[in-house]
Amino acid sequence: MNIRRSLFAFGAVAFTSAACSRFPAGRPTATHAHVGPTTGSLVVVGGGNMGPEIFARFGESGFREGERRVMTRLLDGPVLVLATGGGAFMDPVTRGCIRDRGISVWLRAGLDLLVKRTAGRDHRPLLKQGNPTEILDRLMKQRYPVYAEADITVDSQDEPPEVTVDNVLRALAAFQEAQP
Repeated sequence: MNIRRSLFAFGAVAFTSAACSRFPAGRPTATHAHVGPTTGSLVVVGGGNMGPEIFARFGESGFREGERRVMTRLLDGPVLVLATGGGAFMDPVTRGCIRDRGISVWLRAGLDLLVKRTAGRDHRPLLKQGNPTEILDRLMKQRYPVYAEADITVDSQDEPPEVTVDNVLRALAAFQEAQP
């Protein structure tokens, strides 16, 4: 499939990067700050080991500002598949940039799946601020209405990431077909 604009996948905590790392088969990938020079590269923005360090040093607002600058720069370049946490899409400037130059894909998941995928992981700064289930529930209530603005919504289930990738590819094909 020919992806015409950068694809921005966000949403399901502990899932987006896993799915995008398998998207689509045969495409080169890069992670974090290392951006591959060819189209179809995968960039995980604001993830990995650096996210908690940035949160600790600069707070969420500093993290989001850096995330916004990186994503804006990436969207000005060649077509990419971008994966990040859902906080980036909450930023109106970032959301507008994605709307203008990319295709947004919300990987939607229910609370039980999010709790399961984040259990026992301690590298998510927002989930360290109290009861993770309560925090995830609150984030869903705050964020899901904004996430609904995405161009494409794909429901994430408790299944291998490759299944979600297939669902994204089908939805993307339908979306691109409907575009002028």
